[in-house]
Amino acid sequence: MTQIIVALDVDTIRREEELLKSLKDLIVWYKVGLRLFTAHGKRAVDLVHKSGGKVFLDLKLHDIPQTVAHAVQEAQRLGVEAVSLHLMGGADMVRAAAEVTPRPKLWGVTVLTSMAPKDVKIFHPEARLPALAKSLAKTGWTAGADATICSPREVAWLRRQLPDLGLKFVTPGIRPRGADLNDQSRVMTPGEAAALGIDYVVIGRPITHAPDPRKAALSILSEMKAAAPGALDFASAAARRKE
Repeated sequence: MTQIIVALDVDTIRREEELLKSLKDLIVWYKVGLRLFTAHGKRAVDLVHKSGGKVFLDLKLHDIPQTVAHAVQEAQRLGVEAVSLHLMGGADMVRAAAEVTPRPKLWGVTVLTSMAPKDVKIFHPEARLPALAKSLAKTGWTAGADATICSPREVAWLRRQLPDLGLKFVTPGIRPRGADLNDQSRVMTPGEAAALGIDYVVIGRPITHAPDPRKAALSILSEMKAAAPGALDFASAAARRKE
């Protein structure tokens, strides 16, 4: 079942409150990222919880193992459901984070969706984007990550390449047909993502910058349901919010 995570990439508490009110009982998951968390910290997280939502704290942790483990402990104290970390930090870093008990879900970033094939050559002249994503996804999963964050364009390939791992996927880079790509390079429509059975799709501006965010979210949900009947159950949204 594909679920939407709305990216609250805004800079004011007032705008966050407006979006949460507009999307209440429709959207379960919300991403609190660098911009909002740097501006308002715990208050931004608490507002999502107050509205009955779940928080994906998208800080892309990337540091020495002990520092990342401590950050995961603090994320747990905030009550978030999931936190992101950069898999380029290595297996020891992911393992240290995974050993924190209790802890939120760990979602590991492979290659940012803003990066094109030419960009990964900064790591090595012979680097190839799919191979790098595969290596990082495998490293993260075997070290204890709970899901892989990657471009939706890489999901089917990764499943074929790593069939025995049972990977779960979180994908940004979701854009309705005809929408601006903004700073995303490797994108997919919501319907295509739902048809692939991606676990979570992160959608920001097509919803949060729409004149009517709730209407935009409903349109996207309808597209996803049409593409993958049974993948979404609107009636269960409120129930999932309480899980």
